[in-house]
Amino acid sequence: MSAAVQLPAEYVPPTPVEESSVRSADGIRLHVEVHGQPGAPTVVLAHGWTCSTAFWAPVIRELSARYRVVAYDQRGHGRSEIPPSRARYSTRALAEDLAAVLARTVPAGERAVLAGHSMGGMTIMAAGGRPEVAERTAANVLISTGPAELVAELTVLPDGVRAPGLRRFLNRQLLRSRMPLGPVTPISRAALKYATMGPSSPAGQVEATARIVHACPTAVRAHWAGVLGRLDVRAGLGRITAPTAVVVGTADRLTPPVHAHRMVAELADPQGLLLLPGVGHMAPLERPVEVAAEIHRMAAAHLAAETPVSVPAAAASAVERTTVA
Repeated sequence: MSAAVQLPAEYVPPTPVEESSVRSADGIRLHVEVHGQPGAPTVVLAHGWTCSTAFWAPVIRELSARYRVVAYDQRGHGRSEIPPSRARYSTRALAEDLAAVLARTVPAGERAVLAGHSMGGMTIMAAGGRPEVAERTAANVLISTGPAELVAELTVLPDGVRAPGLRRFLNRQLLRSRMPLGPVTPISRAALKYATMGPSSPAGQVEATARIVHACPTAVRAHWAGVLGRLDVRAGLGRITAPTAVVVGTADRLTPPVHAHRMVAELADPQGLLLLPGVGHMAPLERPVEVAAEIHRMAAAHLAAETPVSVPAAAASAVERTTVA
């Protein structure tokens, strides 16, 4: 039986001020929520693989006093429609979904800061160069993500598995597993913490992560794993013109810091790399204050409607920064 773990209040999804459905280019219905202040500058949040809008709860709480915060469920996740066939799972679909959400939630002539975690960051990269996305984007924050070679760079397997070919094979099998996750248990919490979070993550954070990930349908998880296993959005990354900041945890096993360094090198307008010591793949849940602060830094600097704030010199563009652990 599963031992009960109290969910901290900051991880309970806040009640949105508005909810709606948006149809993507292929007709898939996407669930969209709006939080925070109507009429304020807009921040759009795109979550990652196996997550949902609930993943952003602590970040939304940090941002909602100052911003109009839009969050949406990626197709197949949360309350968005599950695609009827494998063909509807693709990086093109991710980009079209983002474009549809922006068209509905960011009025023509206005722009927003886009923040994407993991597959959400890949979504932003996949949409690189799309005029309908670029015209509504003031800046980006790419969090715990990568543009290609995800399977090759995973560090979930023990160091003893050294042969590159074997590591790729086992990593791919692990990602594509169709094993139902079932109810949250102490064993599943421990496994999820090892794979996706930093070693010092407290029980409440792990519980929040487990509840979100276990809610993702098995088939959806497997179909998206297939897309991630062959992912290559480097071309889109190179076409992003908006100023873009990158965030990664130093203990991220799914998208290790090597990806972050590569992205910064390829961006047209890099605005710094923020390293979070000891943090795993779930940075917005593990360190929501720091992640929200980075989103605010980009919004303050690049959204014309935002009253400028003083940004520390250490946060200047193209600077690699490390927070205090």
